[in-house]
Amino acid sequence: MNTREQFETVMKECRALFSKKLHDYGAAWRIMRPESVTDQIYIKANRIRSIETKGVSMVGEGIRPEFIGIVNYALIGLIQLRLGAAEVSDGMTAEQALAEYDRYAGECLALMLRKNHDYDEAWRAMRISSYTDLILMKIFRTKQIESLSGETLVSEGVDANYMDMLNYAVFGLIKLTFGEE
Repeated sequence: MNTREQFETVMKECRALFSKKLHDYGAAWRIMRPESVTDQIYIKANRIRSIETKGVSMVGEGIRPEFIGIVNYALIGLIQLRLGAAEVSDGMTAEQALAEYDRYAGECLALMLRKNHDYDEAWRAMRISSYTDLILMKIFRTKQIESLSGETLVSEGVDANYMDMLNYAVFGLIKLTFGEE
């Protein structure tokens, strides 16, 4: 499989979980402000780093579900940046949520393909733990941008950071799925 096919394969798994959670909970996440989404991604990335460092998970789940969570929360973050947080349930249907999910997943794929061309698949030579560290760095950058109310001098915005976090998480999932390390 090439990188595009591998990306699409792991994204199908992420989307399937997102869809099941939409069934169970609806679009309850619409209440979240982007800053809260950033914090959720932080919790997931920090747990991955903790498991990588300690070498064991006391909860019994490994890092794979956390990378899936990062992917799905990054997409939620992109949706929330565009639509804004709802004050109460806004009635977003599962079909509408999945259409938004697919829209931003497609944008992340397109970004990854452009960067992958320019960087010549350098991510394949990286360790999964490096993706974790890069995601954490992007989270801290995002928090700084959020504390500046998005007023940066030269930096990309929160949306670009969410897209990068998603793509690093997908790289981790690709390596975990296809056995590349």
